[in-house]
Amino acid sequence: MKSVLFAALGLMISGAVLADTQHYLRRDGNHVQHLKITRIGDDVDASMDVNFEATGNAEEGKKPCEAEVSGDAKATGENEITLRKQIEGEAKHCVLKIALSSEGAKVEQSPECGYYLGGSICHFDSDGKELNRIK
Repeated sequence: MKSVLFAALGLMISGAVLADTQHYLRRDGNHVQHLKITRIGDDVDASMDVNFEATGNAEEGKKPCEAEVSGDAKATGENEITLRKQIEGEAKHCVLKIALSSEGAKVEQSPECGYYLGGSICHFDSDGKELNRIK
């Protein structure tokens, strides 16, 4: 009985050691983008949420917005993760391509991600700029 208990405890501890969560954040005026990547062994989960309020003359009069997309992700390269979220009831997917560096992450979104954004000023794309890794 003791050996089973120690084996179970060992499995729980080893799983916890392999778990890693990284947070990335970018603030540009009243625009905030937050990316969370969790790795447990070979499994990768990612979520990204955005919260935008109108900034500057170009966005004057636009409504504030917030959006989120999350799900299973896959490592598609040495420092690249791809999150694919199927749009409910459709064959289309919102795809976020995430390029990681030691200090941050850049995100590119597919046009289908507009489904989650509602045609607002919000976007998941980081516009070629890095979200800073929170340490």
